[in-house]
Amino acid sequence: MSAKQKNHRSPVTSSDWPIEQLPGLTQQEQSQLRNCGIDTTVALVKEGKTLQARLALANKLQIHIQYVNKWMALADLARIPSVGTQYCGLLLHAGIGSVAQLVQTPTHRLHKQILRLQVATMQRRDLCPAIELVERWSQEARMVGGGE
Repeated sequence: MSAKQKNHRSPVTSSDWPIEQLPGLTQQEQSQLRNCGIDTTVALVKEGKTLQARLALANKLQIHIQYVNKWMALADLARIPSVGTQYCGLLLHAGIGSVAQLVQTPTHRLHKQILRLQVATMQRRDLCPAIELVERWSQEARMVGGGE
């Protein structure tokens, strides 16, 4: 993992992951993204900054815009070091679609949402991350910021 400094006042840096580590991408989709010069999650976030850019990427890849939007959300959340590619999918399924949205969501409410999701889908409360980890995600999200 490599990381780039986002905020010079903060020790937390925005994480950048190989595109292969982003959850839910098929081998073909990974290859298509690499062919477009997108090798990392930060490159994907930069490439899809605007709706127009995401539409252009979707057209280039010949896929529906909803897939590009999903990948963008996952890549954005993966910028948070303690979230990374391990928890970005969990956050997305819990209703958090961006770093900015994570900053705005109260920790206790997000923890409840994740717990409900884990119980509903896995019937396991023990798979829910500790509230301390969820709080760390929120703190790091504030430091990483809403945009790269």
